[in-house]
Amino acid sequence: MKYLPVVGLEIHLQVKTKTKMFSRVNAEYFNEAPNTHIDPVSFGLPGALPVPNKTAIEKAVRLALALNCKINKKIHFDRKNYFYPDLPKGYQISQFDKPIGENGFVEIEVGDDSRRIRLTRLHIEEDTGKSLHSGNETLLDYNKSGIPLVEMVTEPDFESVEEVLAFAKRLRQIVRYTGTSDAEMQKGQMRFELNISVRKEGEKGLPNYKVEVKNIGSISVLEKVMNYEIERQSALLEKGEEIKNQTRGLKDMTGVTLFQRGKESSDDYRYFPEPDIPPITFSDEYISNIEKSMPELPNQRLERYLNLGLELEQADNFIEDKARGDYFDSVLKVASDDSEAKEISKWINTDLTGILVKNNKDYNSDILSASDLYYLIKMAKEKKITVAIAKSVIEEIIKQDKSESGSAEQIINEKGLIQIQDDSEIEQFIQEVVDENAKVITDMEKNPNALKFLVGQVMRKSKGRVNPQTAEEKLVQKLNS
Repeated sequence: MKYLPVVGLEIHLQVKTKTKMFSRVNAEYFNEAPNTHIDPVSFGLPGALPVPNKTAIEKAVRLALALNCKINKKIHFDRKNYFYPDLPKGYQISQFDKPIGENGFVEIEVGDDSRRIRLTRLHIEEDTGKSLHSGNETLLDYNKSGIPLVEMVTEPDFESVEEVLAFAKRLRQIVRYTGTSDAEMQKGQMRFELNISVRKEGEKGLPNYKVEVKNIGSISVLEKVMNYEIERQSALLEKGEEIKNQTRGLKDMTGVTLFQRGKESSDDYRYFPEPDIPPITFSDEYISNIEKSMPELPNQRLERYLNLGLELEQADNFIEDKARGDYFDSVLKVASDDSEAKEISKWINTDLTGILVKNNKDYNSDILSASDLYYLIKMAKEKKITVAIAKSVIEEIIKQDKSESGSAEQIINEKGLIQIQDDSEIEQFIQEVVDENAKVITDMEKNPNALKFLVGQVMRKSKGRVNPQTAEEKLVQKLNS
């Protein structure tokens, strides 16, 4: 019997702000000494009053709008009560019945199919601390406690692993485009909780149980966990066993899950309104101003690039790496017209990216200007320089200190790198190569790579200033004369 997954996700996202959600403590805690980013508010000490972070709320509203949510104009915070060692107050300031956003959706593409994943809600809360287990001891670091955290909950709309992965990647893109978070999963800035069941192929409706897997900190591990749980649950049902609602944890990064406890319900948390924070009302003007400041979103950028004639794979590279896409746009602005988009895309996605990787840099680094790259692309297209020379100039600029390096045009002119156009000069190089490689020419019929070798010799003698295609054509003419 084949079983198919029924999946819903909860996503926790640390909001990028200077201070914590309800206090003025510095929120940049990563790699800092344990328990150095704390204050009385983080611990809920007597007399310490929480004050909501205005920027965090505004970023949450912007993300909710980007995810097509209905914004609740009147919201309030609630206390979510539960005991856990890394929750120093014994409760978490969260939102229950009045979240910031509700009834949103994310559009995803899987293969040639496009579908909509519904979002139940989006609310903002504070993060908890961190437990570090060592032998029989548990160490607590409260630096993370109080960091602004957006939680999003989807409907159980996913019916395959591929859909979940497409959603996770698209959501991460939207988060980065809106500036909500850097969403660096290795730093814990974006985490998934998986709610997964399986049902027999052809069955309708939701299964009568739900398994939750907490704290999944990477998309690759999310994939492993889904595959493991589908196999594990299918095997149990095949044996006729009943699966109960439960919460499971991860065994390292393997995707294997381990039983932790029975799953809580909302009643277990004894929600009640946070008495120290008054309700908040969003005006129409406030929401309208955020809407007006909304950046171009990933699906909008993708459509624009496809309309420019880019292949889907080329466009996806620019969507996934926003900084690379921004650089591409800056070169497009310098270009004569949009008809050059495909050629510029090829240079950026292959040649420039390869050089950056080689030199341990990326598109967030201070690299060559858009005008420099466009100048080199144009010169290579017009065969005034070779592609090899263009690449060498790119690498030279990237390696040099920007205060010391000249423009691409200066480097080419100063080093005399313009391609040789004089036929007599090119023929001189050809003659020298023919004279010096008599044996290679004699054995050409036996050696299919001989012509390429001879072209390489012409390029070496001319220091790359002869167009390779021209060199090959003139060599063939010389050898056949």
